[in-house]
Amino acid sequence: MTPPQLRAARALVDWSREKLALQSKTTARTITRIEAGETVPRLSTLKAIRSALEAAGVEFIPENGGGAGVRLRR
Repeated sequence: MTPPQLRAARALVDWSREKLALQSKTTARTITRIEAGETVPRLSTLKAIRSALEAAGVEFIPENGGGAGVRLRR
């Protein structure tokens, strides 16, 4: 998950950093730092964030020649 993917995923589900922090059991500051590319987060933190967003309906699209992205499940 790239910082732009994280920002886009939050936007798709209309979640604040605080809501994502609550859902993923991390802090808003951690999410801010990840989105800004200021830190390399622990794998467990990334998994928790991704799981929370996926549970909300976000699908992460890997780099496939067209660039990494996100979308909502149908």
